[in-house]
Amino acid sequence: MPATVTTDQTDDGSVLRLGGAFALADLTGLHKALMRAAAAGPVTVDLTEVTRLDTAAAWAIAEAEKAAQSAGHALHLEGADEGAAALIDTVRAALPDPDTQTKPAFSLLHWLDGFGRSVAAGGVFLSQLLGILGVFIARLGRSVLHPSEFRLTSLVHHCQEVGLKAVPIVALMAFLIGVVLAFQGAAQLRQFGAEVFVVDLIAVSILRELGILLTAIIVAGRTASAFTAAIGSMKMREEIDAMRTLGIDPATALIVPRVLALLLMLPILGMIANATGLFGGALMSWIELGISPGLFVTRLVENTDVSHLMVGTIKAPFFAIVIGIVGCHAGLQVGNNAESLGRQTSAAVVTAIFSVIVIDALFSVFFAQVGI
Repeated sequence: MPATVTTDQTDDGSVLRLGGAFALADLTGLHKALMRAAAAGPVTVDLTEVTRLDTAAAWAIAEAEKAAQSAGHALHLEGADEGAAALIDTVRAALPDPDTQTKPAFSLLHWLDGFGRSVAAGGVFLSQLLGILGVFIARLGRSVLHPSEFRLTSLVHHCQEVGLKAVPIVALMAFLIGVVLAFQGAAQLRQFGAEVFVVDLIAVSILRELGILLTAIIVAGRTASAFTAAIGSMKMREEIDAMRTLGIDPATALIVPRVLALLLMLPILGMIANATGLFGGALMSWIELGISPGLFVTRLVENTDVSHLMVGTIKAPFFAIVIGIVGCHAGLQVGNNAESLGRQTSAAVVTAIFSVIVIDALFSVFFAQVGI
């Protein structure tokens, strides 16, 4: 028998007479009728003619009861057999309670509380990063004292992933940065007849700052996310616990090869970025300003101090350690669900890039103070 819903109006309110067998296909019409009646006034739901009541219909009735209570009305059930009444009671008990918390009004005390908690959370995060750094140094020292425990194959693999596979994107990025610097510099310096100084502009900008900084940012985006995803996936599948069960130290097997690979490869990638950036600048200078490659090289050698190259190169190990530690730490913080993995991967990339920029700013201030 098909489901039917009949609405009658009485002096005491609405009466909804349900009849037939209710299934999921009848939910939309039943729910609309019940909610409309619950909003209008007191409601009586007559279930005498119902031959079958499924969970969807019971949910619609329970939702209508809540809506009627919110509106200050009453909803009564009549004629329900024992099974239907038990089902409605079960669904009613399973309905989630609404969140009744209200956002507190803004006050200085609440702001100070939130600020203090943020500072404390930041301190905990920094202490965790320092803990991972300490574990890396300790395990690296142990590997030096016990070479048989060092995982050379893993190191070579991560050097390939971190360094070799990043060469194309790093070289292309640096080449385009050199082209842009030469083009923009030429447009400005031509106004003063000082086009030849574009060589100095390109050399100092790339060797001192942009070469290694943009390389570190690209590596942070590629590698921090890769480290987090790899270690986080192993943690989700309980592979790290299995490693401990087998007597394998996760820090030695997972953290040391990754961070060490970054320490070895990031300076090399920085050198490649410097070379391709200078090449792009030289090419654009030749095209835009007529500065021949010979003149470009001569002015580069005569007017560019080696200290600019050293300033850029010194930053590379610090960038590498920060990127590796942040990526490995985020991977170890992954929970048992995919949402946690995605959240930690995004956080690792953002934190690594932000940390690289902060460290570069600190180095810039330091070198300016010491006059380098």
